[in-house]
Amino acid sequence: MLLLSSIFVICAAFNRKGNDDFDIARREVLLRRIGHEILLQSGDSTSRVLPVKKIAENEYQIKFENDLTFQPDSLVNTIQRLLARDPLARDYVVNVMNCSDASVAYGYAISKNKKDDIVACIGRRQPKACYMINIKFKPTGINTLKNEYFLGGLSFLAIVGFIFLRSVKPRKALSNNQHTGTFNMGSILFDAKNRKLMINGETMDLTGTETRVLHVFASSPNQTIERSRLQKEIWEDEGVIVGRSLDMFISKLRKKLEIDPNIKIVVIRGKGYRLEISS
Repeated sequence: MLLLSSIFVICAAFNRKGNDDFDIARREVLLRRIGHEILLQSGDSTSRVLPVKKIAENEYQIKFENDLTFQPDSLVNTIQRLLARDPLARDYVVNVMNCSDASVAYGYAISKNKKDDIVACIGRRQPKACYMINIKFKPTGINTLKNEYFLGGLSFLAIVGFIFLRSVKPRKALSNNQHTGTFNMGSILFDAKNRKLMINGETMDLTGTETRVLHVFASSPNQTIERSRLQKEIWEDEGVIVGRSLDMFISKLRKKLEIDPNIKIVVIRGKGYRLEISS
């Protein structure tokens, strides 16, 4: 029975993977259609929509050959109308980014629960420039369906799973303890556990989100951190957000770090940010 069950699960896995590939390909076609209609609304019927790029799990980027302009309300309506054809795209965040510095020119969030929609600045036409559109889908749908499917099909391995979880838990707890230490950043001591910055006997409190953002930077000083990685690590488990939130928290951190002129968070154009600590 164990052998037969294993064969069944393996066959089911290949079938589910085939369905996932089809759903992903269909979604990418819809995203290209979105780019096409936005170009037409900008008055451009000749230039190309560049290949849709998957930049993170459940996040895609639409880029264009030439500069364009867009009307926020038309953009919101176009994307909402076309993504209505994707039954798995019920919650998502749209960020229109400037190509030059990866800053957010316009952003909004759509939820299956309409009262949770966040759509701002309708009616203000944006200037002609190089834009790219990032669309991040809430991790429901393809991945969730796949996980539920396998959990049901692997019920006969419950005993083995129990033993495996017992062996993994101590390692997981040890990993979490790594996030409770302190970091020396120039003359500033960053206490992640207690959410504080300390310098010359003075203490500044940090919010929970500020602490999580700074922890990512402090763990990789003088290294470029991609914007998509920050959004994923900081907000992935908190539902949909507006992309400007990241810019706001980084701005707050910059002000708090100004006390040491050798520490600053800089924008890396087209990529993300970097915490620079000079000696």
